[in-house]
Amino acid sequence: MEKQYSGMSGYLVLLLELIILVLIVAGFLMEMIIPAVALIPIFILGAIGFTVVDPNQSCVLVLFGAYKGTIKTNGFYWVNPFFAKKKISLRARNFDSETIKVNDKLGNPIMIGLVLVWKVEDTYKAAFGVDEYEHFVLVQSEAALRKLAGLYPYDNIEDETAKVTLRDGTEEVNNELEREIVERLDIAGIHVIEARINHIAYAQEIAQAMLKRQQATAIVAARYKIVEGAVSMVEMALDELSQKQIVDLDEEKKATMVSNLMVVLCGDKDATPIVNTGTLY
Repeated sequence: MEKQYSGMSGYLVLLLELIILVLIVAGFLMEMIIPAVALIPIFILGAIGFTVVDPNQSCVLVLFGAYKGTIKTNGFYWVNPFFAKKKISLRARNFDSETIKVNDKLGNPIMIGLVLVWKVEDTYKAAFGVDEYEHFVLVQSEAALRKLAGLYPYDNIEDETAKVTLRDGTEEVNNELEREIVERLDIAGIHVIEARINHIAYAQEIAQAMLKRQQATAIVAARYKIVEGAVSMVEMALDELSQKQIVDLDEEKKATMVSNLMVVLCGDKDATPIVNTGTLY
């Protein structure tokens, strides 16, 4: 587990280092060679122990394979010169993935990408839980994205019973993606701030066919609405003519009228009427 470590003030030790340096120079000038030479290793060891921790940065300290703690407070410190020091950034980072080709729930190839905002929360896990935690984040995020794509269809054209799709179920899909990534990155001590899909489309080899299919589906749906409305209008027209006794139509004439109205109301182009100047029969 992560432990906090408090280093000595670097400014105090720096003052001692300057004093030692003055003594070394004075020793050589006064031909006190042995004391001056003896102070040199002390000066070098003291200089090695300095470390600077910037804002939103940390320093992990290890002594001969044993984890001693992490300095998270920014400042100028002096620590045991035998400590191995590893700097780990605590800043929030963006990962904008390249679009990758995966298969959705129905096996259709799609192109999908994500944006991930993350930062290191547990420096012990980041330093010792995995090799190269930054690379670990990239690999596991892509693996989570591939898994997510296999859970949902791209849209509900082929699967009409699908309540959530990759294209339309933005909030639920993003929540599931974030949950999966959080689970995978916990071992590395990573805190996921946000994870969402930023690009999704059919793969190039099927994009044109799927576009035609979507257009056909839209046309069928529009036609359905047109026919539904036309039937209602024809029914209303026949009822009004019958109630107001404007004209008495037999079944054959009703069928002809219905046919003509349906052609006019459902046609792709404007109808060209032919005016009957004779009698109705």
